[in-house]
Amino acid sequence: MSPLPNRRPKKLSLGPLETEILEIVWQLKIVTVKEVHERILADPDRELAYTSVTTVLRRLTAKGWLKCCKKGRAFSWQPVISREQAQAIKSYEQLHGFLAVSNPDLVASFADSLDTASLEQIENIASRLKAIRRQREEN
Repeated sequence: MSPLPNRRPKKLSLGPLETEILEIVWQLKIVTVKEVHERILADPDRELAYTSVTTVLRRLTAKGWLKCCKKGRAFSWQPVISREQAQAIKSYEQLHGFLAVSNPDLVASFADSLDTASLEQIENIASRLKAIRRQREEN
């Protein structure tokens, strides 16, 4: 998994259209409103106003997911963080939320219910945590 980025979006929660448009931006790397609009309208069952795409791109920029660049009269958007970094941030937030309301017995009972493949992951996580602890103690 990707390491946690130094920059994080101001707001992690996204609506369905915001998520869809962010996925398009991640795929294309740099986009214009026209490119996103055409990509969405490629589905013959979809209707979406051009101005709605503009609004969502601006909203994603305000939330800290995208940055907007202007060249002449043309605007383009690109992601501030990658899809992998976004997954790492969301996983981090979920884990901290889980640990904040859980007690050690609950976490242990959760670990006891995991299958063999998950237990390997737990062992890998434990090894990684030990390495991080050693590194912090050395500093």
